[in-house]
Amino acid sequence: MHMNILPRPQSVILGKENFIFTYRGRIVIDSSCDSEVFTHAKLLSKDIEANLGFHAAITKGEFEDGCIYLKCAETMKKEEYTVSIQQDGIRICGGSNAGILYGIQTLRQIISVEGAILPCLTINDYPDMPNRGYYLDATRGRIPTLAYLKSFVEKLSYYKINQLQLYVEHSFLFQGLSEVWRDDTPLTADEIMELDAYCRQFHIELIPSLSSFGHLYKLLSTKTYASLCELPDSDKEPFSFNDRMDHHTVDVTNRESMKLVKKLIDEYIPLFSSKHFNLCADETFDLGKGKSKVLADQIGVDNMYVSFVKELCEYLIEKGKRPMFWGDIIKGFPDAINQLPAETICLNWGYSRNEGEEAALALHEAGATQYLCPGVAGWNQFINFIDASYENISRMCSYAHKYQAIGILNTDWGDFGHINHPEFSITGMIFGAAFSWNRQIPDNDEIKGQISLLEFGDSSLSFVHNAALLSEKSVFEWYHIVRYMEMDSKGKSAKEKRDYLTALDFSGVKAANEVINQGINNLYRNLKHLDCNKKVLVKPYIVAAEGMELFNIIGAVMCQELYGVKNEVQADPKVLAEQLEHWFYHYKEVWRSVSKESELYRIQDVILWYADRLREL
Repeated sequence: MHMNILPRPQSVILGKENFIFTYRGRIVIDSSCDSEVFTHAKLLSKDIEANLGFHAAITKGEFEDGCIYLKCAETMKKEEYTVSIQQDGIRICGGSNAGILYGIQTLRQIISVEGAILPCLTINDYPDMPNRGYYLDATRGRIPTLAYLKSFVEKLSYYKINQLQLYVEHSFLFQGLSEVWRDDTPLTADEIMELDAYCRQFHIELIPSLSSFGHLYKLLSTKTYASLCELPDSDKEPFSFNDRMDHHTVDVTNRESMKLVKKLIDEYIPLFSSKHFNLCADETFDLGKGKSKVLADQIGVDNMYVSFVKELCEYLIEKGKRPMFWGDIIKGFPDAINQLPAETICLNWGYSRNEGEEAALALHEAGATQYLCPGVAGWNQFINFIDASYENISRMCSYAHKYQAIGILNTDWGDFGHINHPEFSITGMIFGAAFSWNRQIPDNDEIKGQISLLEFGDSSLSFVHNAALLSEKSVFEWYHIVRYMEMDSKGKSAKEKRDYLTALDFSGVKAANEVINQGINNLYRNLKHLDCNKKVLVKPYIVAAEGMELFNIIGAVMCQELYGVKNEVQADPKVLAEQLEHWFYHYKEVWRSVSKESELYRIQDVILWYADRLREL
């Protein structure tokens, strides 16, 4: 039998007795501990009051009967900890303040489930993977508020994550680049520094991550810097979600490109206490196809890529930072990893449900120092694919353990405007936390039930199961919704538009929407089982599910009305337009609860385009 603790501890020995933590019990910090442990003890005290209804005072001294005793043991590894619950009290011992914090987080989980009457037990725990990271897209549509980011940091710590990266292209208020962020609500230097300090309180390393090679869409679309783009006329193209994913690589033959990237790095680096820097350098799709084609023909695209990345890595090392970069390009010629500085870390990503181990093996054999990087499967979706993320994350974590990777970086991308609510990625985040900490991977249904209980306070253990079923029922997916709309701005022919939409199978919309309706009803039923402070999470799921249901109908109706492809859906297009606009009102409320305005206006453009088209039918 396993305790409801995530990540699962390495060893739990259950006793036969119980210990009752009473209102007289105190939290006692060993006299040798520093003031940081007091900050962590306050987390525990706050949780005790929330779960048990009484306050646990905090003091310093020696163990006393009935107390929770916190102590550091230098003989233990840094993140190692023990929790001992015996009839005379609770003892938490950590190899450092981080270890004590992790012991506290484990006890918080036990109390949240068991209450005041706790089973006697002994836990010995430590991580199998030293670096356990989370990567949050703060560029492609959604920039979280600082308040939300702080709450997210607390949640990462609760599941023993120790690294966080925010993906930034244009979404930082760089000096002299107002042309890039003028229509946005960018992160500021003081927000980054405040977040960095907050992360340190929870033993989380906030690692800077900045696009430096590919994926510089807004920067290279400006009048000022379009000349540095590999492809010509990048400032003359209308905005496109799809083009933002596929194009805008810097021209490596122009030395001004490197100067600009180094200038951005120079401004960004000082805001972080981290000794790492992720320069990204992924998906350089256009390299060698435009202004650098002559050089590519002479020395090869691979050599051009490695040369540019190498110079950036060396520059970061000079500044005292250990470089990281995405491995999607170099895994095609893995031996080139040896041309980069030895300190370089390759971030080897793969996101498919059935992701193979070939890239991990190839980079391992080439001598790369690597992280394995799975994903939470939320991009382009109203609700994350929970079961797909379980399969992907469990596979990638197993490869990481198998091929001696030094870390896991679980990714949460925001392709096509970041339509999904950030909270929908929490289940995937916990998968990554659990599978990187302990190489023994639990069954999918088992861990979904545990997450339902621990994260959502759901005594029925069904919340995550319900969300997983909902996520699979989008017929007209956000990716299709955006791609079809953008065919207009790209001047695609009527035939191309017809072929695109009619290639989608809307015959199953009625059945899919019946499942969505049942799922929505199940979420409402879940409300009576959820912890009071978790009920607020239900509305975002219901709003997203209603969006899936509505767009399934919209796609089917447009396919019938525009192209004469019959299906079983019957609906008035004008009524659908009004329903869509009402739905979007609630969607905006949910967005603004956790995010800045960011690029909400771009999602609005999509919604209004469909409302207008429906009224024209």
